[in-house]
Amino acid sequence: MRKLKEKAVNILSLPKEIALDMPLMTATGRNEISIENYKNLLEFTETKIRIHTREGIMTIEGERLRLRQITTENVLVHGLISGIKYS
Repeated sequence: MRKLKEKAVNILSLPKEIALDMPLMTATGRNEISIENYKNLLEFTETKIRIHTREGIMTIEGERLRLRQITTENVLVHGLISGIKYS
């Protein structure tokens, strides 16, 4: 079913993050990242934030990390970001 949805999204040129509920990340330099369409916040420290998304667990690493905004649809992380990875 997911493959069929992906084909339809591509044919119709729809935004994947909306049609397939995929995470959308927007980085502003190394100091800020916004994550839309996340499922759950798993861990939060000054050096690591783990977020559950439809694509897996996203880990943001850095220094002085803090949540500037958290809503049901969006997480805004601020600090000195050194890396982002999925597992």
